[in-house]
Amino acid sequence: MAKSDVKLIGAWPSPFVMRPRIALNIKSVGYEFLEETLGSKSQLLLESNPVHKKIPVLIHDGKPLCESLVIVEYIDEVWSSGPTILPSDTYDRALARFWAAYLDEKWFPTMRSIATAKEEEARKALIEQTGEGVMMLEDVFSRCSKGKGFFGGDQIGYLDIAFGSFLGWLRTTEKMNGVKLIDETKTPSLLKWATSFSSHPAVKDVLPETEKLVEFAKVLAKFKAASSNS
Repeated sequence: MAKSDVKLIGAWPSPFVMRPRIALNIKSVGYEFLEETLGSKSQLLLESNPVHKKIPVLIHDGKPLCESLVIVEYIDEVWSSGPTILPSDTYDRALARFWAAYLDEKWFPTMRSIATAKEEEARKALIEQTGEGVMMLEDVFSRCSKGKGFFGGDQIGYLDIAFGSFLGWLRTTEKMNGVKLIDETKTPSLLKWATSFSSHPAVKDVLPETEKLVEFAKVLAKFKAASSNS
């Protein structure tokens, strides 16, 4: 399919934007990436997502679609000839959606709050909660992967994309706080999975380098501080 038929509005640091990018790569779908800039929203974004005014937005044949995991499911269904992303088994599919919702609604907001914690005690508590979530996901991986390399089995699947899109920010959180959330002692399976996921052809050019995200995190913190004081 021509790139002109598929457009993705997003920004390179966003883990939610990484999800449809990875899904499109898995399906070998060419697309035009329309980069948004920090602190502004393009007219196309506002017109394409008037409800939330947020990225990502997939535009396919002129029709916009919002919400990262909704977009991933859409990509899986529309380009069905490529590798499947969602599990074929009904229970496995429901389980993957459950844990993806957990990541978005509980785990990632907790990890993201570490950067804005004002008290050291609160920061440590958030790091501990994030680590507990990672250890729980170690067990989830064992059950979902069924002894294979990915949550989706032999190939990257829905939950791989949902969790893997956060790896860059997880590593950034580790580096900026001097901690290890994924390590060989507590989460050996996830450590191996993270390496395989990050080096996958559909992922490696999408997942930002940690140092680049660290620098962006510093810029973002200054931007938020300036916005709150204005």
